[in-house]
Amino acid sequence: MNIFMVSSESVPFSKSGGLADVVGALSSALSSLGSDVRVLVPCYGNMDISGFSDMTIGIDIPLLGKTERVTFIETELDNVHFYFLCHPWFQNRKGIYGDSSYTPYSDNLERYMLLNKAALPLCKALHWKPEIIHCHDWTCGFIPYLMDLERDAFFSGTASIMTIHNLAYQGDFSRLQLLGGNLQSDKRMFSGDTPEKRVNMLKTGLEFADAITTVSPTYAKEIQTAEYGCKLDHLMRERSNNLCGIINGIDYEEWNPQTDTFFDDHFSREDLQGKAKTKALVQKEFKLPVDPNIPLISMISRIADQKGFVELLEGSPCALEKLVRDYPLQMLIVGTGDERMEKQMLELANRYENLSVNIMFSNRGAHRIEAASDFFLMPSRYEPCGLNQLYSLRYGTLPIARKTGGLADSIIDLDESPQEGTGILFKTISGDAIIEGVKRALYWWEKGSKEMDLIRIRCMDSDATWERSARSYLNIYETSIREKKTW
Repeated sequence: MNIFMVSSESVPFSKSGGLADVVGALSSALSSLGSDVRVLVPCYGNMDISGFSDMTIGIDIPLLGKTERVTFIETELDNVHFYFLCHPWFQNRKGIYGDSSYTPYSDNLERYMLLNKAALPLCKALHWKPEIIHCHDWTCGFIPYLMDLERDAFFSGTASIMTIHNLAYQGDFSRLQLLGGNLQSDKRMFSGDTPEKRVNMLKTGLEFADAITTVSPTYAKEIQTAEYGCKLDHLMRERSNNLCGIINGIDYEEWNPQTDTFFDDHFSREDLQGKAKTKALVQKEFKLPVDPNIPLISMISRIADQKGFVELLEGSPCALEKLVRDYPLQMLIVGTGDERMEKQMLELANRYENLSVNIMFSNRGAHRIEAASDFFLMPSRYEPCGLNQLYSLRYGTLPIARKTGGLADSIIDLDESPQEGTGILFKTISGDAIIEGVKRALYWWEKGSKEMDLIRIRCMDSDATWERSARSYLNIYETSIREKKTW
């Protein structure tokens, strides 16, 4: 099958979050299953393009009352062909969406309009007809609309797929900015009521795509409700027959406790001794008392409202303080984000020796902490998919998580299913609910190492491979092609 991925980022070339991981890993998995997969992403200024090849293709894009010319470079990785759109609006900037995550570029609509308008002409210039054009998130939302608007015979029978990685990010801009895009408008491109009506790139893609996917089955249901639908729940309900949730996978070569390059004491489901040794090293590294008999609970997270830190830190004493004050456990927190929350946690860490708070991001640290921990806490308000619980399961670390989105789909609650359980799920989001979830985890810890090892082995047996996810996507592709109405 010919599959054309279009995204604003993809590992290993550009990354601001989980979107890049999904695009790179899914493309590789689909290729390994026999598909011809090609990916289009922008060429950003901070990318290392040494070894890439120039292409002879140049495309003129009508925009802002004039013509912008884009060119392309290319490379191949894991049998996936990557094309990179070159233009000063991407190459002469420090970041992907802004100089920082808090300051998006004011011309992002025009920038990603270039990407959207170049995607279809590139396929024609290559004389390569995709059966599927898979568009990821708001930055690619105009492509399904352009396919419907132009109805080019070259793409007759080509189906468009729109994937929502996080519905909260929709790419909405003023209507005036759309005027400079040389794009015929349609009422379905807009969200909000007059005079607040704005052009919405994600909504446009969701209106016109042949099929919609998101990153877990539970999140697909949640976004059809007012609570999680981010004001698009009505559209999600209207398109529910074309909406499917497929949980992400993880890279089993990068996240492998038997070969992980970030620690020396490797372990497997057959021999877990290395996990205990790594725990002792991590306790020492993060200035916690070295004690194999006390459970180590970790959090590696963006410190933000979505991730449950409001509920963890509100009140006096807050839930975090109650946990480290009243229960026999250690807490290890790593992340960056809200400065007020960072300060509050650092002050608590100065008072309690069983709490280590580290305002940092470290890939090395993430691997070591996942390997060392007994439990991993994820009290998210919402979580479209989540990756840390999948890393935790891979490393025999039991997740303690809010029952939402991909967390609900990937964790089996121990109290509900003692013989199949892999972690703890709690339904409500509050400080008391977090404490209750941790108390339930401690109940299983107190059963002893033999029982814990049996659960760890079940965790490590969980299937979070990208091959599983890729086969589910192939089923969606095949259905979309069959149901596609040709022009």
